[in-house]
Amino acid sequence: MIRNLAQEVQAFTSNVFLVEGETTALVDTGANFDVIPRISEVTDDLDAVYITHAHPDHVGNTDAVREAFDVESWGYDADNLAVGNRIEDGERIQIGDDVYEAIYTPGHKDDHLCFFSQESGVCFAGDLVFANGGFGRTDLPEGDREALIESIDRLRETVGDDVREIHVGHGPSIVTRPQDDLELAAHAARVNR
Repeated sequence: MIRNLAQEVQAFTSNVFLVEGETTALVDTGANFDVIPRISEVTDDLDAVYITHAHPDHVGNTDAVREAFDVESWGYDADNLAVGNRIEDGERIQIGDDVYEAIYTPGHKDDHLCFFSQESGVCFAGDLVFANGGFGRTDLPEGDREALIESIDRLRETVGDDVREIHVGHGPSIVTRPQDDLELAAHAARVNR
């Protein structure tokens, strides 16, 4: 089961996905709200924290989560304090009951990863794409529109017709025809420069 623990939080934060299963994990930890009680309502045993990218709104709660649950964090840039262990492009990781491929997708930020499980059709896309053809900002440090376009195209090619739902860093998850939203994002990123 995938739950967004940041749902209805009014503070500036990313979505925080708790995925229960063989490996109970968080995808991003959010910021500016106390996520610990929200995790504890569901489980007292967290196995891993996976970081899509290290913008403050996605990692602000990481230290508190690591301390409260004695858990390690994983992401692309192990030099970032929020990331304890590096995940390589193409590496396979266990989230919940499924194996996910880490897909390196820079453009919004240099350390951005998406996670995709071909078996379940689930993708965690961080701030690469959003519902209704939205895409990650490129006006922040490390932002690069051309790299973002290439990353969206790479994600589209990787997930193909197998993707059934995309959980994004902000706003609602995409659970109906996610290929359409990916195509819209790829088009919009090229047009809205």
